[in-house]
Amino acid sequence: MVTKRDFYEVLGVGKTASAAEIKKAYRQLALKFHPDRNKEAGAAEKFKEISEAYEILSNPQKKQNYDQFGHAAFDPASGFGGGRTTRQGPFTYTYSTSGGGPGFGGFGADFSDPFEIFESFFGGASPFGRSARLPRYGARIDLTEAYKGTTRKLVHQGREYEVKIPAGAEDGTQIRFDNFYVTVEVKPDSRFRRDGSDLFVDQPISFTQAALGATVKVPTMDGELKLKIRPGTQPGTLFRLRGKGMPRLRFSGRGDQYVRLLVEVPSKLSRKQKDLLNEFENF
Repeated sequence: MVTKRDFYEVLGVGKTASAAEIKKAYRQLALKFHPDRNKEAGAAEKFKEISEAYEILSNPQKKQNYDQFGHAAFDPASGFGGGRTTRQGPFTYTYSTSGGGPGFGGFGADFSDPFEIFESFFGGASPFGRSARLPRYGARIDLTEAYKGTTRKLVHQGREYEVKIPAGAEDGTQIRFDNFYVTVEVKPDSRFRRDGSDLFVDQPISFTQAALGATVKVPTMDGELKLKIRPGTQPGTLFRLRGKGMPRLRFSGRGDQYVRLLVEVPSKLSRKQKDLLNEFENF
């Protein structure tokens, strides 16, 4: 079994490298090992390895998954990856939890051609063979749109198309419409972290709420939900809200939402508050 090299090692950057540093390292290596310029043995494989590393590390959500789970996050055998293709009307949907496909991240607009990065420094020569592939576009959507499903309009060869993006779409979901592909990119959300069909959210609570118990409102994709906290709840306690996650693309139903409680300790206390805490400590 061939062991993949660490993606950061492949690009020669550290784990704290910025997006600009990752892109710069990729461009330099891609120029050096591109098969059209480098005819040495192994150059093509090296270029493929570089491109794969950049595809993951240039996408914030894929990079986060890689930092947490490593290569297993994109390995179908690990339970994180895998995909399924299905057809609905004129659309063909390819679902991939590993974020597979040609989505090179950072499209910058609702639609763009992810192969432009090669044209910018290879003079129009794409390593994927432009003449042998269908045109591809990228669609950027937010998490709410991914939850509910949405549509995007694009103009292809002078004709306007309305592309339906299914509820539960993930990074790498590919939609084929007649003679072109659309690859979906889901933008990171400020409140929720997504892992497949599951959602994770941090919920701050006060020290007294954790100690005495309380009912707090937590965000879900369907609006706020009241959550009952028992007295004596410890920091980091995780609550599971069944069926409050994202719609599942490969199966029916929805994933779950996990709420982690973060107990906020006050940084400033009045004299009376300090006396009460000291009294509590010595009780």
